[in-house]
Amino acid sequence: MTFKSQHISISINCPVDEVYEFASNPINIPKWAAGLSSSIEIVNGVVIAESPIGKVRVKFSDENPFGILDHDVTLPSGEVIYNPMRVIQNSNGSELIFTLYKREGMSDKMFSEDVEMIKHDLEKLKALLEK
Repeated sequence: MTFKSQHISISINCPVDEVYEFASNPINIPKWAAGLSSSIEIVNGVVIAESPIGKVRVKFSDENPFGILDHDVTLPSGEVIYNPMRVIQNSNGSELIFTLYKREGMSDKMFSEDVEMIKHDLEKLKALLEK
């Protein structure tokens, strides 16, 4: 079985390495990803985010030269949500692509709300990086 998915992307007038460095640093998450976290705490190397649904753990993929920003979010229930995200070159700037999956039990309304929240978060990231 596969999930319905939607790719949400944004062009950012900033080099790939700068976008990757900023977006992969968990300390920066509250600055641009309000849907995920309002604050970050790192405890024994584990990233704990205060989210709208409570404390969640966030684990990014290992540092890599390919712009892979995939991350797992472990919900308070213990469920792990896989979030694929990439930054790729777009001429002299970047394209950031987030893939959202419509997980089992997620209504169309919830999925649409998540899409809009992610678009908002990516717009905020763009604004921060293009200053």
